[in-house]
Amino acid sequence: MSQLFSKKNKEVFSSPLSMNNPVTVQVLGICSALAVTAKLEPAIVMGLSVAVIVAFANVIISLLRNTIPNRIRIIVQLVVVAALVTIVSEILKAYAYDVSAQLSVYVGLIITNCILMGRLEAFAMANAPWESFLDGLGNGLGYAKILVIVAFFREILGSGSLLGFRIIPKAVYEWGYINNGLMLMPPMALIICACIIWYQRSKNKVLQEK
Repeated sequence: MSQLFSKKNKEVFSSPLSMNNPVTVQVLGICSALAVTAKLEPAIVMGLSVAVIVAFANVIISLLRNTIPNRIRIIVQLVVVAALVTIVSEILKAYAYDVSAQLSVYVGLIITNCILMGRLEAFAMANAPWESFLDGLGNGLGYAKILVIVAFFREILGSGSLLGFRIIPKAVYEWGYINNGLMLMPPMALIICACIIWYQRSKNKVLQEK
């Protein structure tokens, strides 16, 4: 048990959550951050979906890595990811149809997410299943973390609500407050991501040297 949660494995899991975040440090998965973060609920679902898919895709590819011919490894990786994305998409349609409708084609486009292919090629093809699972889960949650932060600010400032609940009191609107409609437009997601990147780099000298 101690070996499963060794210092190295803890680093594999925790690094993508902060110092090696796939969105703010590796600058991957930006497109979906622009598309699904106007509201918090679809951002949470999208983030968790990606986390589950990356984690299990990593495990499957790690288990198969010694039997996959090198010349078709990318095709095999795409087939595994496509199968997992299809399963997640069908589950969302069955149990969370409204959110699935909001996400529209973006669940299917998880197949093209750079984070997925990057982790499969860079980590799962060279490491054991448990380490690959931790790496996939860490990167997926790191991605989800940024989506949730971006969606939080966009929804509360753009709509005055979170998860369908009114956060900004009606009295504030009576005093003259107006929701910032610009926050609901895709460019604001990019600007908020940029602010997060700036903040993270300003607090970490290691990132400033990269």
